Amino acid sequence: MSEQQKIRVAVVFGGRSSEHEISCVTAGSVMSAIDTDRYEVVPIGITRGGDWRVVTADPGELAIVDGRLPSVSDSGDGLALALDTPATFLEVAPDAVPRLVGRVDVVLPLLHGPFGEDGTIQGLLEMVGVRYAGAGVFASAASMDKVFMKALLTGQGLKTGPYLAVGDRAWATDRKHVLDNVAALGDVVFVKPARAGSSMGISRVPDATDAEAVAAAIEAARLHDPKVIVEAGIRGREIECGVLEGLDGRAPDVSLPAEIHVAEGHDFYDFEAKYLSTGSSLSIPADLPDEVTRRVRRLAAEAFDALGCEGLARVDFFYGDDGEVYVNEVNTMPGFTPSSAFPQMWAATGLDYPALVDRLVRTALNRRTGLR
Repeated sequence: MSEQQKIRVAVVFGGRSSEHEISCVTAGSVMSAIDTDRYEVVPIGITRGGDWRVVTADPGELAIVDGRLPSVSDSGDGLALALDTPATFLEVAPDAVPRLVGRVDVVLPLLHGPFGEDGTIQGLLEMVGVRYAGAGVFASAASMDKVFMKALLTGQGLKTGPYLAVGDRAWATDRKHVLDNVAALGDVVFVKPARAGSSMGISRVPDATDAEAVAAAIEAARLHDPKVIVEAGIRGREIECGVLEGLDGRAPDVSLPAEIHVAEGHDFYDFEAKYLSTGSSLSIPADLPDEVTRRVRRLAAEAFDALGCEGLARVDFFYGDDGEVYVNEVNTMPGFTPSSAFPQMWAATGLDYPALVDRLVRTALNRRTGLR
């Protein structure tokens, strides 16, 4: 296929969230797997400050090396998106005529967390009428905010664990009331930023009645997001499923489930256990009774549809000691790093990494722009 005939895929990564580095690693993995005979990759990095850059297409520059996390450099010329259709990018530099980078056919917004996974870039791409992989504006925003996500899931009859939202105003004006409500959740609680991922800013508090420990955990979460969610700990096993938008209008496809085994020395699946430790592992398929496996896969598809997801998602569950299956989170842009669960689950289900990337691109290209 000639260069002129290749489908131009803009891989957008980095971003302003605390998950900047993991987004870079995801992009490096995707760029190393994409079919360059069919697709022309246009790598676009967003700095921590929000500036857009045309960056190197070398995936090796975006890998974790000796514990060092990659990032998008602040140096280099900027990038502008022309507000026309089809979407066209311009490289801009001080005292220079903008240089045409060219149109793109589809965008892979491999951004994790706020200012990317939360509907913001999806809204920008909708405005200029360019196709993109993953969930749309509303599903991205609702899934990013764990409070609204849980409300929507429970509204559709899906079971989640008990939780409490702690808004910025409530924490500032009625801290004692918040701490009393947290104490009522039970013994162990997990305190999280409401709109963050990759286990950033999460604390496990072993005693919900320990007001000082809970307050410290809330303050730690607030470094990432002024809105916090406190979840009651559920005794059981952590299970995940990958979901892909069905082809040709069919129902979503669901991977085999995986079970997370957290590395020794970690109380839960935190950032270090996910990305930097060699001790954490996945069992795929998870060793579950056949009926539970069927239930988990069915609930993953139901959660995907309940939030109006498109493209892909990873649905996280707890299989409780009480025999119940609880939906914990829905991630609309799950990690694609070599250690990430999503590609590993699909590989075990029969869809290898290059085929998975290709399916995401093809699904996005087949989607119409505008209201769906």
